[in-house]
Amino acid sequence: MQTATAALNDIRTHYCAAGSGPAAVFVHGLAEDHRSWRRQQEEFTGHRTYAYDVRGHGESTLGAANGTLDQLRDDLLAFLTEISGPAVCVGFSLGGTVVLSAAAQRPDLVTGVVALGTSSVVGRRAAEINLQRAEEAADPAALLASLREDTRMMVANPAVDIDELVARRAATIGDGAGFANAATAMAGIRDNPLTPALAEIKQPVTVIGAEHDALCPRKAAEILLEALPRATYLEIPNAGHLMNVDNPDAVTTALRTALG
Repeated sequence: MQTATAALNDIRTHYCAAGSGPAAVFVHGLAEDHRSWRRQQEEFTGHRTYAYDVRGHGESTLGAANGTLDQLRDDLLAFLTEISGPAVCVGFSLGGTVVLSAAAQRPDLVTGVVALGTSSVVGRRAAEINLQRAEEAADPAALLASLREDTRMMVANPAVDIDELVARRAATIGDGAGFANAATAMAGIRDNPLTPALAEIKQPVTVIGAEHDALCPRKAAEILLEALPRATYLEIPNAGHLMNVDNPDAVTTALRTALG
């Protein structure tokens, strides 16, 4: 696998590329980085896979962040234009929302979508929590405490080492500014839901949910499935929201089915 950094929009985007064949671009969730897709990049050698660090996460810079989904979408579109070329885009949670937004905007660049643990709209309480998390990001102790609380809620597998996972997630967000930016962007889909734009996505979409996902329950998947013209559903058993942590074997199998 090869790592590189590219100047895209107003930031420097760090990414990892591997394999050869049809292009697939992976977009991680909040408080993660490109390494959350390492297993899939190692296994999907028949695809040219790319996984990048979202603005302000991992080794990507924050730039003039404005806390909007549109900006995160445009970062993905810049990556597709300058680095990977047209590709199937795979996104988890925050990343899934980014991918769906990009697919609606540029079907010439996003040739297919896989959305894991993804919502196109959030409720009032979820928006409030995201904004609260964004405010807490300025206080390292408060951010770490909320990250621990949230991580416990997102994991269903008792074998997962929560302390190690929290430490890894904390390391990806550094000073918390990128985390705050992305959390604010997710809160924004309360008043500006992505749902109406889903009808514009004519590309094939695979929606992947997790059996015990408390953050994006089956209702979130049903909203997507109802609005998307060409969507299929797969479910990951014995997993919470962080499905690629709880049950990576099943996630890899589902992604292999979705990517073909």
